Amino acid sequence: MDQAGKEVFITDIKPGRQIDDIFLLAAMNKAETKAGKTYLALKVMDRSGELSGRVWDRADHWFAQVKVGQVVRVSGRSQSYRDVLQLKVNSLEPVTGDGIDMALFVPSTAFDVDEMTRELRKFARSVSDEYLNKLLLKFLLNKKFMAAFCQAPAAKSMHHAYVGGLLEHTLHVTRLADKVAELYPAVDRSLLLTGAILHDIGKITEFSFAGYPVDYSDQGRLLGHMTLGVEMVAEKIKKITGFPPESAMLLKHLILSHHGRYEFGSPALPMLNEAFILNFIDDMDAKINYMERLSTQVEAGYHWSEYQRNMERFLFLCGHGRDEPQLDNADKEEDGDRPPMLWDVLEKG
Repeated sequence: MDQAGKEVFITDIKPGRQIDDIFLLAAMNKAETKAGKTYLALKVMDRSGELSGRVWDRADHWFAQVKVGQVVRVSGRSQSYRDVLQLKVNSLEPVTGDGIDMALFVPSTAFDVDEMTRELRKFARSVSDEYLNKLLLKFLLNKKFMAAFCQAPAAKSMHHAYVGGLLEHTLHVTRLADKVAELYPAVDRSLLLTGAILHDIGKITEFSFAGYPVDYSDQGRLLGHMTLGVEMVAEKIKKITGFPPESAMLLKHLILSHHGRYEFGSPALPMLNEAFILNFIDDMDAKINYMERLSTQVEAGYHWSEYQRNMERFLFLCGHGRDEPQLDNADKEEDGDRPPMLWDVLEKG
């Protein structure tokens, strides 16, 4: 069975089930029994959850075969130990080859990546400013860029912290920008939509997400996604003859100020209408996503959360079951294939 034939997800596993399937190895440590025998304590995961396991035999052998962050084939049996489900693992083998779909193993956007991509490109094409339109399409029609953009999370642990989260967040912010521009005619729609689409592009290099777990890259820690995003924009602008310097300056300001405050990482404070709007809608979408994710962890009805340090408050959450979300995208574009996944691009160099 190859990776495409994955059949068992962790939420489906009950005690006493024979397991021979692929999972992501999330953690692994050597330990010793009271008798001094070495065993492995490990944790495997897929998009549905995590499960602990033990390898009691040939621990040193299997420890040398695999490493944390790899997709591995696990053979063993599920069992209940002190009312907790775990795996008794007989063997661990690394899964190699092209085309491993990491969305099977780590949390991913619930929306359709193809549809989100088409809708974002449609917004880009609707930008009336000739130069900003060209700039947007230089990004959104670039296969290598889109491979990373469609896979990247929007954060390491906060909002949209999952595969495809950056694309999802960007589209939501762009939708909001379009509505605000419609409501306030004085707003420069072209500038605001361009800022909405490009405000977080630096995150494709801020984070290292080609494997598990997601972490900051060196340049991500040293420079941050806003600085990286401005550099990416500046590089593309160089290739567009006659790009107005003032438009470049204003767009860079939107990117550098979209967190709103110095203490939140913005090198500049919002100083024009479109910059204020981008800051507000970016923050709104991030907070709504954060609360939505917390709400899926509680039962129906209102419940108080634990104290949320990042928001400096308790939250009163309405628990609910999440239905499969649908995009409001009645007239879809027919403009080409899905962008290649990042894993494919990396394999091909």
